[in-house]
Order: sequence, then structure tokens, then C-alpha cells
Amino acid sequence: MGVASAFAITSLPAAYATPSATAVISEVYGGGGNSGATLTRDFVELGNAGSAAYDLAGYSVQYLPGAPSASSLWQVTALNGSVAPGGRFLVAEAAGTGGSTALPTADATGSVAMSATSGTIALVSGTTALTCKTAADCAADGRIVDLVGYGSALVREGGGPATGASNTAAVTRGAALGDTDDNAADLSAGTPSPVNSAGQTPGSGDGGGGGGDGGDGGDGGGDPTTPGTVRVHDIQGTARLSPLAGQTVTRVPGIVTGVRTSGSKGYWIQDPAADADSRTSEGVFVYTGSATPTVGVGDSVLVGGKVSEYYPSSTSQSVTELTAPTATVLSSGNALPAAVTVDATSVPAAYIPTAGGGSVESLALEPGVYAQDFYESAEGMRVAFSDARVVGASDAYGELWVTVKPDENATTRGGTLYSSYDQPNTGRLEVMSLDTTTSFPSADVGDALSGTTTGPLDYSTYGGYNVQATQLGTLVDNGLKPEVTRRQKGDELAVATYNVENLDALDAQEKIDRLAHGVAVNLNSPDVVALEEIQDDNGATNDGTVTSEATLKRFTDAIRAAGGPRYQWRYIAPTDNQDGGEPGGNIRQVFLFNPKRVSFTDRAGGDAVTATSVVKTRKGARLTASPGRIDPASDAWDNSRKPLVGEFVFHGETVFVIANHFTSKGGDQPLHGRYQPPSRSSETQRQAQAAEVNTFVKSLLAADRNAKTVVLGDLNDYEFSRTVTTLTDGKVLKPLITTLPAAERYTYVYDGNSQTLDHILTSPAVTHYDYDVVHINAEFADQASDHDPQVVRIDVSRCRKG
Repeated sequence: MGVASAFAITSLPAAYATPSATAVISEVYGGGGNSGATLTRDFVELGNAGSAAYDLAGYSVQYLPGAPSASSLWQVTALNGSVAPGGRFLVAEAAGTGGSTALPTADATGSVAMSATSGTIALVSGTTALTCKTAADCAADGRIVDLVGYGSALVREGGGPATGASNTAAVTRGAALGDTDDNAADLSAGTPSPVNSAGQTPGSGDGGGGGGDGGDGGDGGGDPTTPGTVRVHDIQGTARLSPLAGQTVTRVPGIVTGVRTSGSKGYWIQDPAADADSRTSEGVFVYTGSATPTVGVGDSVLVGGKVSEYYPSSTSQSVTELTAPTATVLSSGNALPAAVTVDATSVPAAYIPTAGGGSVESLALEPGVYAQDFYESAEGMRVAFSDARVVGASDAYGELWVTVKPDENATTRGGTLYSSYDQPNTGRLEVMSLDTTTSFPSADVGDALSGTTTGPLDYSTYGGYNVQATQLGTLVDNGLKPEVTRRQKGDELAVATYNVENLDALDAQEKIDRLAHGVAVNLNSPDVVALEEIQDDNGATNDGTVTSEATLKRFTDAIRAAGGPRYQWRYIAPTDNQDGGEPGGNIRQVFLFNPKRVSFTDRAGGDAVTATSVVKTRKGARLTASPGRIDPASDAWDNSRKPLVGEFVFHGETVFVIANHFTSKGGDQPLHGRYQPPSRSSETQRQAQAAEVNTFVKSLLAADRNAKTVVLGDLNDYEFSRTVTTLTDGKVLKPLITTLPAAERYTYVYDGNSQTLDHILTSPAVTHYDYDVVHINAEFADQASDHDPQVVRIDVSRCRKG
């Protein structure tokens, strides 16, 4: 929201192709926290050479690597506030592990890890990520206000990039902020010298969250034990951003309701004298930085500090904070303000307002209409819920998810089903513990927190709103057990898929044994198992190794020891570092098969770069290479796993199996973020991948309309997504997850949402089958993998024949 400026607000220039006499990128530094650096984090500084203030609301700074690949994406940090005439505006980016000096209080904060030596920064009118990858294309993009390429950046202004950037050197525009649209001429290397909108330099202001225009939000004089004129609800305001952002406030009264002594240190205060406006929160977080808070729960305090908006990530909502605080303790042992009840009655059914893909920050809160507005209206306040069901198992970080709406889209095993983009389930709430004296419970989906859980309501990058529990309910174990599917009958071909989460030969025997038990016992030894995320033999060691023989030997030995068959395997070794995943890990799909039940048809010629295709014969379709890959040269598979295709024979019938691992959801905006509806940018590549597989299946059916085909694997997308509709185009495939009752349609649990990412789909000739998702991982605190496997048992003899 920001503070009203004393200057007129005018428009930013339309494109960087015209030199700017106003808003420019004045300094870029990507060495923060690196070896030899003094400053702890990267930054971008903006300047204004004009005579009027420039409004940055809805704008962004964006970063692109210096030598972008086809898969490189612009990373976005959204802006708010304005740049004063002759002033500066500081954007803090990722922190490193080194350095000793914090930036001054940033005006905006992102999480981009910029290169110290080569990259491109753009000031953009808008928050949608740029797509240009060349200097010419970027010059034609009217959203770009100014652009700086440094080091050896291919995207830059003029004849060359600004040179000299390093771990200890920034590239800086001259004091007059002159812009000739030639980066090499306009900027030069020098000591990093970040300045924020308040004119602070390193050492003169704390490095907390973002800020805005400076100003005074309260009386600076008077009795230090008498409250000032500003209350917490004045700071929080009626929207997501504080109307006092950037101002210094003094002697704000409140009761300390929670103290955090690790990570982002600080404490929460709440004013027990609430106003009558349901939109304004009475609580706020006081950020103490690296200093451990000296106040205690129940202290009555007067707090002064700068009002800041801290963004945990570039697409998240913000947390209103008081930074660089001072505090006076008036008394201790006071009763805490009453907690806000969070339950099925108080939390609205609608999730969050939409803003056409833009930010919801300018919208007035409607806590009686939208769940996310309700939570925002209680940001920093004590909240309480009772007898809540666990819908996301506890993890190693001391977090779990509950639902305060027990009847909301319940699964058969106690979770909450995610079945639509339009309804992300409003009863979900993340729970963390501020109580360091007792251990965090190990909870599975379907368990319950009995009694009352209470604590300040916070917001973080992962999951959004969460309760920082000072009092945690008692865990009730409801006895959820891993499932065991039935064994296939003699005339049934059992085909399964299982993401084994970066399995390699260096993994502990315990992990290998547990995954093997899942195959041999829980899946009951399928005839064919398509594995995803098998790494090379030395895991994430980036030395060029691409074989998985040792990994598969250990794994199949463990399956045999668990009572399973002696599986054989087939796979295509990828080209080093071309299939995504951990650098050096070279994840790939692998077929395991039981040679006593099913045979694999080997046809030479398949490798990492050669496509298999379909040939029509008198006996039906066959592959030119088995195992083989689907069109590995296609851009659809850039930096992603290529589908593995194999030809199997069972009881004299040929069955084609296509194992997939589509590109991840990395880069998508979160459900709880400030951009609504959120952008799902990763969907574009998955749709292209789905189209490739769909085309290949159509070629099989063109050669033999009764070709029995199983398409399976980790598609990283939902049964209601465009990825799946693209994959099934022309009704050539049927997604078997849709044949289950709605409450059973999930293979993965994320942020308390039980959802489907893994799939098995079959061609029209597969008419007699039995399908099962086998829940053994996703719902449990103790997991062998984060995915549940699934299996289809096909009665081949009864399937449609030519």
C-alpha cells in the first residue's frame, strides 16, 4: 500500500530501447555471501534521475543467467513503493553463507541467487516473467524499463555488458544516473555501495524485510512508559500491506504472545484493546534479526521500530513486521489476549479473491468471505483450534498440517482431497511448534491433535499461514497402516509404477530395503515395475557417470531378499546432466520385469539421443528400438526425463509400456501467494511432453488399433489438469485414477492436500483390468519415498483383440 508521497507520481518509460532520464538500475551485485565478500546478500539498486517520484507498484526486477539455455527462466522479484527524485530503492536478493555486513533495510526483498560474475537484470513494468532470451528480443519487449547485462551476459544494452563484476565488486552507474543504453559505457566496477530509500548504507540500518517511503508514524518524545499514538491495528490496516510501511513508530503497546529464538528471531505482540474493524489485525511480529529476544511471553511492552513488509519469496504474500526494534517492558506475567477461534464456522468457504493474475495486495480484506483474508486479518494474533485431524504428516522440520474443517473433501484414510484448481481446501492449516522443551509429535494422516492448539498466526514461503504453537494439542494415533495390494492371478499381467526418490547405489541399506519391501510385499511383486528417479551409480557426484548397474543390482537383490522375484531390468542411460534432477544424478526411468512371468522384446538401436518409432507389421505394431526413447531431440524434453518405451510379451500377447517422469512444478506460483489466480508456468512444458506421448500412442494405434498400451509414471500433474487432457486427446488413453471413488484419487500429499501426481493410463484395447493405488508413503511421517506406487492388473486374455 505504501505511504503517500509528497511528489507527483508519473509513468515509467515504456521500453529500455529509449535511454531513460528517470528510473534506472543504478547498481547490481551478485557476490553477496560469497568467498571474500563483506556483504551477506546480493542486491539490485534502482535510482531516479528525474524530478518526480516514480511509482513501482506492480513492477518487478527480474534476473536471467548470463548465458541462458532454452530452459532458463527469468526470476521475478515484485516491487512496491516508489523511488524519490534523486533517490535510491534497494532490492535485496539471496543471501550466501559468507560475509559479515548486512544490507541496510531493503525496500523490497526477493530470493534470487544471482551470479557474481555474469547475468542480466531488468526493471519491468509488470510482474509476469519475461520470455526473451536475446538482446534483440528484449529490446522489443515494451515492458522493460531498463536493463543491465554484466560480465559476459548475452542479453545487455549496447555494444557490450558492464564488466568487472565479482565476489567483491558490483557494477555501478555514475552518480548522475546517466543512461545511454550502453551497459559497458554507463556502468563500471567498484566496491558494492547499496543505498535504500531512506538513504541508509550498510551498517546504518538493519537487514530485515522490505520497506517504503520514510516518515514518522508516532510521537518520538514523551514519557517512555506511556503508549504512543499508534496501535497495532493502525500498523496492520485493512489490506495486506501496512498503510505505515516505511515509517518509524514509537511506543506501540502490546502483550508478548510468543517468542522465536531460532531462525528468523523475534517475538509477537498483541494489543488486548481491539478496535471494531474485523479487517485489522491486533498482532504483529517484531523482528530482532540475529539478536535473541530479551522479552518473555506475558510481558507488557512498548515497542518502537520501522514498519516493514517482509516477503519470504518473490511470489509470496508479505509479513508486516517491526524491524530494528526497541522495547520497554512495563510488567510481566500478564494474561494473554483471547485467541481467535479457527474452525469450520469462522473460516469462510471461498479461498482467496482473484486479481486477474495480478497482486491481491491492493484489495481491501474481506475476512467474512475469503479464508486467506480471514487469516490475514489475524496475522500475528493468537489463534486456537481444537480436535483437528492431521492431513499432512509431520516432517523433519517439526511441521504438520491439520484441517479445521473435518467434513471438507475427506479422503477414505483421513486426508483432505485436492480435486479442483478452484477450491484448494480452506480448512488446511500448517502447525509448527515454538515450544522447545517438548519434542514435536510424529503424526500420520488421519491422526488427530486432541484438545486445544494455540499460538501466533504467522506466514511463510512454504505453506502460507501457519500456527506457531505455544500450546500443542495431544496427538491421538488413529493407527493408519500401509496398504498391501492383492497378488495378480495367473492370467493377469501386473504393471506398476513407483517413484523411488533419487535412489542410487550409495544410499543406506535401510532405504533400499524399505523400497524393496514396497515392491515385494506392498505391491505383491508385479510382473513389470516402471521406476522413476533411479540415479546413476554414484548418485549426485557430478563426474560424468551415467550407468545404473550397481544401483539396480543392490535394489533387485533387496527385492529378492524381501521375498520378491529375481527381476531383470532395462533402461536407456541418459546423456550426462541432460535429464534434470540433481546435478550429476542423472535420474532416469527403468523397467524391472519378472522373466518367469513376462518376457522383454529386445531390439537394438535405442540410446539417449535416438528415437524409437512404430512399424506396422502383419502381426501388428512393433518398435524399431526396445527399450527406446520418444523423440529425445524434441524441445519438450529439454532438461527433463525422456519417456522409456518397452515391448513386453505376456501369454503370447504383446503389451507396450511407456514409462514417464514429466518435468516438475518448480517455478509455479503458490496457491497462497499474492498473485491470484497463481501462474502455473511449468504446465507449458508438461503439456508439450503430454502431446509427444499422445502422438506416439496414436502411432501405435494407427499401426494396430488394438495395441495394448500402458502409459504410466510420475506426470507431476493432476487428473483434472490440461497435461492429462492433452495426454488423452482423441480418447486414445484412459486415466485409471478417474475410475476410483473420488475419495481415493491421490498418490501424493503436499501442504495438507491429498492429490494425484502419479498415473496409469491404458489404451482402448485394455478392457479388463483391476487398478489400485497402494498407500504406503505419502500419508506417513516415516517415508521410504514421497510418492505412493500404483498397479494395474490386466486380464490380457479377455482384452479386445484384432
